[in-house]
Amino acid sequence: MEIGYVIAGAIVGVLVGFTGIGGGALMTPMLILGFGVPVVTAVSTDLAYAAITKLAGSVAYARQRLVAWRVVILLLCGSVPGSLFALHYLSAAEDLESQVALVNLILGISLVLTSVVLCLRGKIQRWQAARQADTDNTVQPVTGVGLKDLILIASGFVLGGLVTLSSIGAGALGTALLILLFPRMSMRKIVGTDLAHAVVLTAVAGSGHYSLGNLDFVLLGYLLLGSLPGSFWEPAGKVSVFCGIATGDCGIAVWHRRTFYAGVIIDKACR
Repeated sequence: MEIGYVIAGAIVGVLVGFTGIGGGALMTPMLILGFGVPVVTAVSTDLAYAAITKLAGSVAYARQRLVAWRVVILLLCGSVPGSLFALHYLSAAEDLESQVALVNLILGISLVLTSVVLCLRGKIQRWQAARQADTDNTVQPVTGVGLKDLILIASGFVLGGLVTLSSIGAGALGTALLILLFPRMSMRKIVGTDLAHAVVLTAVAGSGHYSLGNLDFVLLGYLLLGSLPGSFWEPAGKVSVFCGIATGDCGIAVWHRRTFYAGVIIDKACR
């Protein structure tokens, strides 16, 4: 079983290198459906895995000044409280079965949403490129708190809850949000900004799960060992669409475990 975890880490690492997306949408379903890891353990361990693996990338982007720190702070103003709220709600669950039911539901929602974003990723990026061509590429500094800032904070709160309860969405959903809100921001800066936010969010969520006793350090070590090859691969758009369809199928499979069938139409639309 241990070698299986290492192989799983390697597969996800390579796919993440191909697609440029975060590993939560791939790793968590693989652990649950492929290895039978308990749902809560899979989510909490993947959160710690994400915080560690994203750290080096975020530092690299920060050194190149490709992180919009004001946007990161605004997102964290919503996502950290959202994460803490989700952790409190999870800890207040009456028993383990209630925790598993809640995480299964949110996991299914996050997987299907992520699959839609991945399937439409190329169109979203082309839309952003067109907007950049029509306008000046610089992002004007903003003072005070405007409507866009409030949208960032509110969206961060929702994203924080989703990521904490499912370990999914910090990458794909966060990037899509930034593209829609900041069409004049370069794609590299969007990725760097989302990465910096994701590191803090997953660290907070992972620490919360650790305090609840859900984290499996042995499993985490095997996954980190296997994920190293992923750093040698470059993103590829077509694989992103494949991962989007596969992610949607995993979301429906996870939902099916709780006899919840919504999301099938969305998955078919991606096809």
